[in-house]
Amino acid sequence: MELSQGTGVIDQDSLSTEAEFLVFRLGGEEYAIDILRVQEIRGYDAVTRLANSPEFIKGVINLRGVIVPIIDLRIKFSHPAEYNTFTVLIILNVLDRQLGIVVDGVSDVVAFNRQQIRPAPQFSSSFDTRYIRGMASLEERMIIVTDIEKLMSAEEMALINTVSA
Repeated sequence: MELSQGTGVIDQDSLSTEAEFLVFRLGGEEYAIDILRVQEIRGYDAVTRLANSPEFIKGVINLRGVIVPIIDLRIKFSHPAEYNTFTVLIILNVLDRQLGIVVDGVSDVVAFNRQQIRPAPQFSSSFDTRYIRGMASLEERMIIVTDIEKLMSAEEMALINTVSA
């Protein structure tokens, strides 16, 4: 599923009848990411910090011989970052690279159909919502469906490539 940039209109041709998403928590909000991007879910462990990197880049880990940059989405989204037993690291495949994101917890895998995902609300141009694929309701829950490739700007991906090279 794609949103036309800046319009909040969902491109229905790119959304199959039903797709599965991993739901995770950041603060009090729930977000969903395409399950096909997820390589693995693991408990948060210590990372190797890198000097002069932005605060949201926590560092890198060695995952079976591959150096994987770790992004703390809580810091990127201006949420408090408390590390506890519920803190989870999700390893993703993004733009042909492995990338880890730190979240407050993972709740479940859900399947959404076209009718369940609604366009994101429109905001001023000063608030970047390109990474929001849409909003989905599931019982009493409101879930923000995200596009991880659009969440990471080109500059941030270039920085991550530099970090993990």
